Amino acid sequence: MDSTAQKPELTPIPSNVSEIQFQDTSLDIWENKYCLKSKKGEMVDQNMDDTYRRVARALAEVESKEIRDHWYDKFLWALRQGVIPAGRIISNAGAQEHKPATSTINCTVSGTINDSMNDILQKNVEAGLTLKAGCGIGYEFSTLRPKGAYVSGAGAYTSGPLSFMDIYDKTCFTVSSAGGRRGAQMATFEVGHPDVMEFIKAKREDGRLRQFNLSLLITQEFMEAVKNDSEWPLSFPITGDELETDDLNLKDTTQILWRDFPVKGKYVTNDEGLVACRITNIIKARRLWDLIMASTYDFAEPGFILIDKVNEMNNNWFCEDIRATNPCGEQPLPPYGSCLLGSVNLTRFVQKPFTSEAIFDWDNFAEVVAIFTRMLDNVVEINGLPLAEQQTEIERKRRHGMGYLGLGSTITMLGMSYGDEQSVAFTEEVTKQLAIVGWRIGLELAEEKGPAAIMNEDFDVTQEMLRIRPEMAADGYKVGDSVKGKVLHANYSRYMQKVAAEDPELVQQMAERGCRFTHHTSIAPTGTISLSLANNASNGIEPSFAHHYSRNVIREGKKSKEKVDVYSFELLAYRAMVNPNAQPGSDNPEHQLPEYFITADDITPIQHVDIQAASQRWIDSSISKTANVPTDYPFENFKDIYLYAYEQGLKGCTTFRFNPEAFQGVLVKEEDLENTTYRFELEDGQILEVKGNEEIEYDGEMHSAANLFDAMKEGYYGKF
Repeated sequence: MDSTAQKPELTPIPSNVSEIQFQDTSLDIWENKYCLKSKKGEMVDQNMDDTYRRVARALAEVESKEIRDHWYDKFLWALRQGVIPAGRIISNAGAQEHKPATSTINCTVSGTINDSMNDILQKNVEAGLTLKAGCGIGYEFSTLRPKGAYVSGAGAYTSGPLSFMDIYDKTCFTVSSAGGRRGAQMATFEVGHPDVMEFIKAKREDGRLRQFNLSLLITQEFMEAVKNDSEWPLSFPITGDELETDDLNLKDTTQILWRDFPVKGKYVTNDEGLVACRITNIIKARRLWDLIMASTYDFAEPGFILIDKVNEMNNNWFCEDIRATNPCGEQPLPPYGSCLLGSVNLTRFVQKPFTSEAIFDWDNFAEVVAIFTRMLDNVVEINGLPLAEQQTEIERKRRHGMGYLGLGSTITMLGMSYGDEQSVAFTEEVTKQLAIVGWRIGLELAEEKGPAAIMNEDFDVTQEMLRIRPEMAADGYKVGDSVKGKVLHANYSRYMQKVAAEDPELVQQMAERGCRFTHHTSIAPTGTISLSLANNASNGIEPSFAHHYSRNVIREGKKSKEKVDVYSFELLAYRAMVNPNAQPGSDNPEHQLPEYFITADDITPIQHVDIQAASQRWIDSSISKTANVPTDYPFENFKDIYLYAYEQGLKGCTTFRFNPEAFQGVLVKEEDLENTTYRFELEDGQILEVKGNEEIEYDGEMHSAANLFDAMKEGYYGKF
């Protein structure tokens, strides 16, 4: 791709500047979260390069003895070039001597929670063990019958899925997550479940479900019902016993709706794999839509997962029914699936930044991606997952999710404006190169080490498979035929069909020989790791939140979150390379930044979605992406963001609007805090009103007013 087109307001930089000094906050977070320490608290890693050496050695040890040193050198070089494995790898790889019970996997998805008390409690036990190993976890709770449904074995009525979510929430808060990380959870819930409105409104209650991110599983049928102003049925599966005792007629469309459901077994199911669901209520789709949007506008939740698109584009479409994701939403996963993540820091490949000659080093980028692919594959061998089911799943498919961070910072350093035509084209190109190089290495690794086990497994063709992949019938496949996993993966995955259009020979070879892994790409949010190891290059696919802002961090032993000042990487680079006096928002012409130094609030929601759509074309998993909108952004315009995301074929969408009345976010701008007044009632009945950025001495500690208010409101004060 040509990145040399004319750029406005570009200034030559000194040729002798090669490295940007790390800001104090970045080093502090590295020391507290990623630096290996002994049981006595002594630093084993003396600096970041020691951390890289430890990780490189741990991953190289997976290789055969005669080539370990070779790959150690390669891995260390890649880490120094901008490769950043996910936080659990950085923290725990090579750390067994000091913390043997931790995992190198960031997050997992629970096994399907079956609708029985025994299984609900058993999955909570599994969740506790997973959290203890340092992994986040996702669940689908719409497999549980709705509130008020009769439980024949107990002769009583169930309290519904939300009451059980409260139990999981407390488990997460209570279990001390290992490896320097607190627990994280995602709860997904289908938009057609009878309790969907209760799920949407759950977080309006102070302190409830705060260990969860919440996301709705949105179907194509629901979106079309919204667009057409149609009615929307709420339903739940019926058992064979219920069919008889309740005198239900499977052919009566006012009683029964046939739809996909992750649990079959005890439920009435037809030959195409669809489950009979009893319709309990019918509402206007737009009424439900407005409720979803209002909650998202006020509380930034629930998230929006277009689950039909997720499953349609899943490389393992033939053996997975995905209903849940990791806590950040960029890894839709099957039961017991794990997200093995890592990112490439794109800022490290910009040459001559802030000049008219600024270019992206495509050759070096490709070399780094190639090495990184092998590194992430090696993590499978040292995964450290606590459950046998998790081990089986990751070893069978070997999926990983390589992405990038610093896209927004890189676009700025190349002199583009995030969201413009040129930046969209760059985003698609860098993502495509990431993908194509990764699949080529996947084929090479399959030849060297063998393909993922699933590739050589035999799968029986079913009526359901022919329903969702009609081209198989056109190719002569019939129900009962046996097909290798590698053929179903390479030839009939919707995503791999796109790759085949770019490199048909590559995909044909994968169909014949298989690939080392089933999935290769994903874009994570990378918030903490970007701030630390990437010196606050922009998160994942995002633009920089601001060029100078505050981040709220958890400190062990501190009773509220701590507010720390941070600067964007591109601002630090510009100060080091162009103008040391540059200041965001300055009225002084000598201190002003170029116009292309934009931030999240400067970008329209459509531009956010366009960037996500450009990258999603070449991402086989999904993307963590947040469209930031100002506090005063009109609600009617806000609703259109999600419709536009659906029409662009995205797998999900998330927005954030600063709303101090609802919650205190992780990232905050000084002007938002300055413009927000918090009201405290003291023990003697006096009322204290202070601005959000003011410091308050309370309980022997200093707190920012906003963080103290949030901690007391949400019930986590003094519990870190």
